Amino acid sequence: MNSISALRSALAHPPRFGLAAAAGRRAHHTTARAVIGKPAPAFTLPAVVDGQFKDVSLSDYKGKYVVLFFYPMDFTFVCPTEIIAFSERSADFRALNAEVLAASTDTKFSHLAWTQQPRKQGGLGEMKIPLLADVQKTLAHSYGALIEEGPDAGVALRGTYIIDPEGNLRIAHLNDLPIGRNVSEYLRLVEALVSHAEHGEVCPANWQKGGKTIKADPKGSKEFFSQA
Repeated sequence: MNSISALRSALAHPPRFGLAAAAGRRAHHTTARAVIGKPAPAFTLPAVVDGQFKDVSLSDYKGKYVVLFFYPMDFTFVCPTEIIAFSERSADFRALNAEVLAASTDTKFSHLAWTQQPRKQGGLGEMKIPLLADVQKTLAHSYGALIEEGPDAGVALRGTYIIDPEGNLRIAHLNDLPIGRNVSEYLRLVEALVSHAEHGEVCPANWQKGGKTIKADPKGSKEFFSQA
């Protein structure tokens, strides 16, 4: 995040004082926190969906996998490459009964303006995934992605979370601001979760769809390694 971005963040999220600041701290610290294997924190947020404003809730996707990813800020540099990449692979995720949601602490108006800017000019263009507006920062905080101190306070790290059809958090990754994500890896992780749910066997290192899995017991482990 460069100095211009930091200044923009400061202007967009000015400091609050007195009771207002205390209320904000209480709001952050009373939200549910994301824990692997536990129910993912619920949310309802305004979003841009197919070029329109719409409220989006986690409960809308009950019975599906959800790939929720945070990005730092609209109109920046690495962020559009990631968002476009996830959007372009959305059909591949849907083939696995998974939906992709993008979120930042920008407003829905900022999201909309960015989608209306052509890609050749740094915009997003038409999106196939919702863009959630976490203006109050409660979602980023509850998932552990919010930067709360320093020059980039108020924006989210590149956090990526996979929630299963029962609503439990199964995968949580955090990248620092300069490092973009590999969308194919998150598709692979959903494939691994689907494989485990369907067959009950565990996925070894470097597993790819269709690869060998392991029965989670001493005998199954020996069988796997005997064929390695």
